[in-house]
Amino acid sequence: MQNIRSMDRFKSADRREASILHADLDSFYASVEQRDDPALRGKPVLVGGGVVLAASYEAKAYGVQGAMGGVMARRLCPHAIVVAPRFEAYTEASRAVFAIFDDVTPLVEGISIDEAFLDVGGLRRLSGPPADIATRLRARVLTEVGLPISVGIARTKFLAKVASRQAKPNGLLLVPPETELEFLHPLPVDALWGVGPVTTGKLAERGIHTVGEVATLAPDVLTSMLGPAAGRQLFALSHNHDPRPVVVGRRRKSIGSQSAFGRGRRTPAEVDALVIGIVDRVMRRVRAANRVGRTVVLRLRFDDFASVTRSHTLPAPTDDTATVLAAIQALMTAAAALIAERGLTLVGVSVPDLDDDDAVQLALPFPRAANGAVSAPDTGVLDATLDAVRERFGTAAIDRAVLIGRSTGVEVPKLPD
Repeated sequence: MQNIRSMDRFKSADRREASILHADLDSFYASVEQRDDPALRGKPVLVGGGVVLAASYEAKAYGVQGAMGGVMARRLCPHAIVVAPRFEAYTEASRAVFAIFDDVTPLVEGISIDEAFLDVGGLRRLSGPPADIATRLRARVLTEVGLPISVGIARTKFLAKVASRQAKPNGLLLVPPETELEFLHPLPVDALWGVGPVTTGKLAERGIHTVGEVATLAPDVLTSMLGPAAGRQLFALSHNHDPRPVVVGRRRKSIGSQSAFGRGRRTPAEVDALVIGIVDRVMRRVRAANRVGRTVVLRLRFDDFASVTRSHTLPAPTDDTATVLAAIQALMTAAAALIAERGLTLVGVSVPDLDDDDAVQLALPFPRAANGAVSAPDTGVLDATLDAVRERFGTAAIDRAVLIGRSTGVEVPKLPD
């Protein structure tokens, strides 16, 4: 907290200037693969076979998108080159890029492994105008890490993110304050945060297709159409009202992971092995963040791409793998009939509403030792030992016996909270 307070002097006092950067690596996983293997450069590359985790821009030109099924992607682009994901390489590249971000400004808010907001409003005297800072940042990422990155610059986080999307691939776009609405209003409605296919359809039924058309509606009209929260948000964003600052040191509210695999029926033992691997991964991250959670969430996606979500509240906050695994396995058992009937293509596990690990309290009654003395339960020794081994020797150094020789699917990146 002290470090965050010491950064107050860097905050922009004049938000009349476009000084928020949204930096977003282009087709991150695919770009890392093309960087590391010159034979892949200029060719359509798909990362992940069962489900596309990332597609190079050469593959996107054929209509391939991330999270698309591998069969459909190869139908659209038959000559695509499919490579297996290498998460350690992606993590290393991300760390190198974020080190550059931190060197540019102390005000960096990471959004995911491959994107961040940067506030450079207080750096004009030291580093020049925001556009010059962004130009140097892009050059450093390309020279030092070997990856293309797109940057949008605007007064608000929302518009900076929209600008970076418009700048792709490998571009830079500044939206001056006097041209904000001129830039924003012609864009399709799905440029607004929170507008997906369902909301787009609702708006299209009423003849609303652009952000500018949304902006002409009164707030009460939008709330009657979309509900209070969504209506207010769309009204604000359509006028570029987004007062949120770049937040440094924000703690994650939720930690989760999800694994996808191709279609085809799997035995209960295979599905259970997949679940064990995911829970192991999630709880390792929870402990590494010094967090605990009381609610566990299970997400399933079926062969028809429909999905369901189930949750369970534990008696107390925990970071214990066995406790969370038992809860998730119970939810899986309850969903067994659905899985048998509809197939399974993705399993996701998350622990939302995280708290600091000092929120854990010892439960009563405590077990008694052989001499009759009361002792606190010690269920974290195995977890701590596994964490220590993996930290020192790598994640593949030790594993559960049930996972040996089994595939645990392909980890699919989750959107940040």
